[in-house]
Parts: sequence; structure tokens; C-alpha cells
Amino acid sequence: MWMMVLFDLPVVEPEERRAASRFRLYLKDLGFSMTQFSVYVRVTAGKEAVETYVKKIEAALPPEGKVSILQFTDKQYENIITFRSRQRNEHGEKPPPQLQLF
Repeated sequence: MWMMVLFDLPVVEPEERRAASRFRLYLKDLGFSMTQFSVYVRVTAGKEAVETYVKKIEAALPPEGKVSILQFTDKQYENIITFRSRQRNEHGEKPPPQLQLF
């Protein structure tokens, strides 16, 4: 499963900017990667792991702003269509290889 966290946080006042920066750094500490300035993604082990991350993110929410969390499968993530400098990339990112323990 993949998680995508999208957020729109106020950054007008200095304390709002600090809160937004703390939130972004917290997502990075949780293993999320930035795909756009207010969009972060990470792969998880499944729905139970998603719920664990949702609870952690909920506990760290800034006092103001909007945060949305999407969850989707590896196959759905692979079907993302991205445009970079007007060049179309229909092959989304491949999921990282599964860790195997013997």
C-alpha cells in the first residue's frame, strides 16, 4: 500500500511557517518522500501500517490548515501519469523491492 499526504497549511505568520516546517520534517522523519512541496508519499506494509501512520500524523497536525491522506495499491501507483516540462511519463514510479527475511 502507498500513502499520499497532501496539505495546505497557512504560512503567513512566523509561527504558522514554523508549524508547517515542523509538519514537513515530521513526515520526512516518518519515511515520506516529497513529490511536490505539499505532497508526500511512502510505501507501507499494508492497511494496518497505514492506520498506524494516520494516527501518528493526526497527533502531529498543525493547529490550522487542511491535510488529506490517500491510500492506494502498488498497481494504482504505477498507473500515475506525470508531466515534466511538457513531457509525458505514463510509467509511474515502481514500488521499492520487498524486503525478504529468511
